[in-house]
Amino acid sequence: MTNIPAAVHADDARTGIAGLDDILAGGLKRSRVFLFEGSPGTGKTTAALSFLMAGREAGEPTLYITLSETETELRDTAASHGWTLDGIDIFELVPPENLLDEHQQQSLLYSSDLELGETTRLILDAVERAKPSRVVIDSLSEIRLLAQGSLRYRRQVLALKHYFSRHGATVVLLDDLTAEASDKTVHSVAHGVIRLEELAPEYGAERRRVRVTKYRGRRFRGGHHDFAIRTGGLEVFPRLVSAEHRTSFDRSPQPCNIPGLDDLLGGGIERGSSCLILGPAGTGKSLLTLLFAIAAIERGERVALFVFDEELGLLFQRTKAFGLDLEGLRARGDMIIEQVDAAELSPGEFAARVRECVSTVNVSTVIMDSLNGYQASMPEEHYLLLHMHELLQYLNRQGATTYLTVAQHGLVGEMRSPVDVTYLADTVLLLRYFEAMGQVRRAISVVKKRAGHHERTIREYAIDQSGVSLGEPLTQFQGVLRGVPDFVGQVSGLLGPKVE
Repeated sequence: MTNIPAAVHADDARTGIAGLDDILAGGLKRSRVFLFEGSPGTGKTTAALSFLMAGREAGEPTLYITLSETETELRDTAASHGWTLDGIDIFELVPPENLLDEHQQQSLLYSSDLELGETTRLILDAVERAKPSRVVIDSLSEIRLLAQGSLRYRRQVLALKHYFSRHGATVVLLDDLTAEASDKTVHSVAHGVIRLEELAPEYGAERRRVRVTKYRGRRFRGGHHDFAIRTGGLEVFPRLVSAEHRTSFDRSPQPCNIPGLDDLLGGGIERGSSCLILGPAGTGKSLLTLLFAIAAIERGERVALFVFDEELGLLFQRTKAFGLDLEGLRARGDMIIEQVDAAELSPGEFAARVRECVSTVNVSTVIMDSLNGYQASMPEEHYLLLHMHELLQYLNRQGATTYLTVAQHGLVGEMRSPVDVTYLADTVLLLRYFEAMGQVRRAISVVKKRAGHHERTIREYAIDQSGVSLGEPLTQFQGVLRGVPDFVGQVSGLLGPKVE
């Protein structure tokens, strides 16, 4: 199915999980049978309880049939999320006591025949009593074991499907895949199949994702979508598709109010574009992004700063030396500052945070400092560049200006980047150390700009208590970007103290 859903189906049975309803283009089609499958611990029970509570809030009769958990365990699970199951019928299908007595167990007939028939009869009796419009059966593994064969199992599931269809109930079947993980019998019977997965990276918290593998007659949002189990239920982060988000805005250049830098950039960074600041450690990449942020705030915009590498307390203290009161800006609401622990965060959740800042808080400038930390803390995510591509495209189409930093390996000479996003960024600012007259100095240049013109010169810049200042173009050097240039001019053309 296509990745871009059609119009939301308003008459669907909502799951109670906003992100999942978005993926499903509305929810679960009423009077149909759906399968939620996944190994133990992936959140199936929590999702099922959310589905029933959404029905309860809508005034619908609901029924939870449990063959594997006790009612006490279900209520404890709900209580851990701050929920109450009052108003939801719970039918706990327990084995007859004589099954625990080996002397009274059936010996002449197959006990599974009697147990399967008895189990089915008890389920139907419970449905007849409650007359629910939403039903959860937990779990199919018990029915599969009782059936002791694929044919009998399929017939049993088909019988249940037709029975619920006649009664107009929307049914969610849970399968923990413990009996036969490769058995796809229910896949062909169910109207839709939703798979929940849990991944265990080498380091960091577990990652969870959900995928709709089937939904008859419905255009849904395909692919894997990250989700997390939080107090209060499942939080699903639909995969960001930038093509779905387009707005119109003025792409005029936005000056940074730093003399020389605006000239270098041809007037500034265009709104709705991305700027990558590339250079070795200590060249002032973070400071430059903050100066761009201050200029945006002075224009009346809001800024979101996502910090991956530096501890916020140290960042606040360090920037005060340059006259930047980040704590004050955050307190006034001009700047949203988040410390991102990406080892505990999935790419989908991070994209959702950024998207919320832009769509809800009206942020128009986004800073990610740095992509090194973003990549290093998610070493097993093989498609981070694709995640970043969609995120940058989304921000560009929303008219948000994005600033990214990447620290290159090395100080002078040959430089290597751990992650190459230069092809994604619209503007690339290159920072370099270079040696001149016995001193280590800094140089800045624009090596790429898609929109508008820019200077092709290399300028020296200095960082002091007043911030960043740029000098005239370094026309008297050869090899500045290499780090060890040949000096062919006069010392008077340099910034800072001179060596006689």
